[in-house]
Amino acid sequence: MITFIGEYTCKVDAKGRIMLPSAFKRQLPATALDKFVVKRDVFEKCLVMYPIEEWERQNRIIRKNTNPFNKEHSRFLRMFYQGTAELILDSNSRFIIPKRLMDFAEIGKETVLAGQYGKIEIWAEKQYGKVSDEEPDFASLAEKILGGALNDLENE
Repeated sequence: MITFIGEYTCKVDAKGRIMLPSAFKRQLPATALDKFVVKRDVFEKCLVMYPIEEWERQNRIIRKNTNPFNKEHSRFLRMFYQGTAELILDSNSRFIIPKRLMDFAEIGKETVLAGQYGKIEIWAEKQYGKVSDEEPDFASLAEKILGGALNDLENE
């Protein structure tokens, strides 16, 4: 799985196109297609963009853990897939995000593309800086989530 590294402020041109930073393009495996899926984030007011291979992996996890004939699962599936869109890079590595998704994330003339594990988050520039301000004690959060992970890693 790809871990995208870096965060980049990108311009949104007059036609609504955003250029994928060359560093992210280089981080894609040679076998990767120039095809992505973008959707609303589950927790934040941003978008997430998955390379198509990672999107398919996510779908396998969802299929394994859901039953479309269970009402609660069906509701989850509807909400999870709502607003998804396929993106294809043009010859200049640009992509267009549908207006409804741009409006949801309140993206204007500039956006931040932030690398993550298996995905790229797409933020309104003004919103991106506020996210880390909302988590006042990152060290405590890191300890809670990863405190015992080093021992687990050493036992592998």
